[in-house]
Amino acid sequence: MTFSSKIKSSYSPKRLAVKLNSKGEQFVVKGHPWVFSKNIIKIKDDAKSGDLAIIFSKNKNRVIGLGLYDKNSPIRIKMLYSGTKNIAINDAFFKAKIDIAFSKREALLKTKTNSYRLLFGENDGFPGLIADVYAKVLVVKIYSEIWLPYLASIIPLLQSTSDVETVVIRLSRSLEQSKSHQLTNGEVVYGTLKNEVVVFQEHGVNFSANVIKGHKTGYFLDHRANRKQVGIWSKGKTVLDVFSYAGGFSVHALSNGANEVTSLDISKQALEIAVQNGMLNPYKGVHKTIAGDAFEALKALIKNKVTFDVVVIDPPSFAKQASEIDLAKKKYAQLAKLGAQLTGKKGLLVLASCSSRILADDFFDINNEILSSSNRIFDTVLKSAHDMDHPVSFPEGAYLKCGYYRFLN
Repeated sequence: MTFSSKIKSSYSPKRLAVKLNSKGEQFVVKGHPWVFSKNIIKIKDDAKSGDLAIIFSKNKNRVIGLGLYDKNSPIRIKMLYSGTKNIAINDAFFKAKIDIAFSKREALLKTKTNSYRLLFGENDGFPGLIADVYAKVLVVKIYSEIWLPYLASIIPLLQSTSDVETVVIRLSRSLEQSKSHQLTNGEVVYGTLKNEVVVFQEHGVNFSANVIKGHKTGYFLDHRANRKQVGIWSKGKTVLDVFSYAGGFSVHALSNGANEVTSLDISKQALEIAVQNGMLNPYKGVHKTIAGDAFEALKALIKNKVTFDVVVIDPPSFAKQASEIDLAKKKYAQLAKLGAQLTGKKGLLVLASCSSRILADDFFDINNEILSSSNRIFDTVLKSAHDMDHPVSFPEGAYLKCGYYRFLN
């Protein structure tokens, strides 16, 4: 099999000498992967996305880091390397980074799991690039033009490392509109894809991902460990999975012997996928669905005095920009209060957040404050974050947090 010629770029990146202000220098020296435009004090006027930025110290005039220039983003330079060694950005450089990333996932692949995130953007040294594996299909999601000149090197390395049979390219909205490449969103650039819906395993539980049309790369892999844990604690229980999407928590609960699982999501299509994912596995429990706005649906369940042994609330990001932080905190507080009312005696309430702008301490403080005011005694039995294939290497890379609260009455 050969790789599509479309991954080859006609643009040959230039080398750019860059000088930063003191604040920008501090970020680079500390290993932060972003350099903002406001921190650049000297650079060529004709710089283009993908050019190699060679960052010199302001005073000693020595190299302190290398990055890729992005003319379309306020994060003007995405860092590849911070340090003073003489480093060449070539196939060997990318292979070494990919090998390190893969080694961090090897323990996961020794479980009954064949789906994982091979590259987690900045956290693995590939800012603006995501690579997810679903069984024998690799999905590469590109968020920036900076990677276009390097895809012909990187994609074969990812393919050989993951030993997949098919490679699919997914593009961000801005890249779909870009005229700097010939790629199309959902294009197969290596091998063949018999079905856009790919079945894969997660700790022995079967799921599916639409790698062409599905959200992001087709599925959300970051909650894998939490889904497994909820499954273990759901045996013989009634479970409510709020913002269920494709039924991650629901299917693990069913597969682990839950008596009854209710998936709640605003998308009827997502609920259909959740039901289908459940049917990929043997289970004896009952799988119900509720289509509707989560806040209104939860209030309706409370009004009808319905409770569950296990309640999982995993909403989408509520704070995609700084101006939304206060409102997001109010929504998390509201969900914690609703969740407590729906969790039965000695039940388990699981509250999660994927809003990177909401700090973990703030999220857990909100939950603790709301649950403490509910007149119910509870224990915080577990606090968790991303699974091992989502390593965090800088503060902004930590977005996922999950709290498990066991009521004692």
